[in-house]
Amino acid sequence: NEQLKKATECKPIDYPKPDGVLTFDRLSSVFLANLAHEENQPDHLVLKNPQVMIDVNYKEYASPETRYCPAGVYEIVEENGSPRLQINATNCVHCKTCDTKDPTQNITWICPEGAS
Repeated sequence: NEQLKKATECKPIDYPKPDGVLTFDRLSSVFLANLAHEENQPDHLVLKNPQVMIDVNYKEYASPETRYCPAGVYEIVEENGSPRLQINATNCVHCKTCDTKDPTQNITWICPEGAS
């Protein structure tokens, strides 16, 4: 996380589309991981301060969590004209990348209860 550059210092990478043979889209890969989550389990991805995700991660780093998460758990959605970080915890493959890679160390990964 200490090596992450701000968005203004980088140019966007134009990744090729998944070909379905050698490379696959994120959601198909999450499906193949065959993980299950209990609907009523406590959140295992906790933000220490949700506003930091917009004030710092979104504005200064262009929301890197939307790119470094291999399962597409983190997503920026527009709500009433303002960006908001949405966490799709059921997609989580428990790699813990978000806990270590977040530039503000604002995401805490907690081992989920039950399920797989």
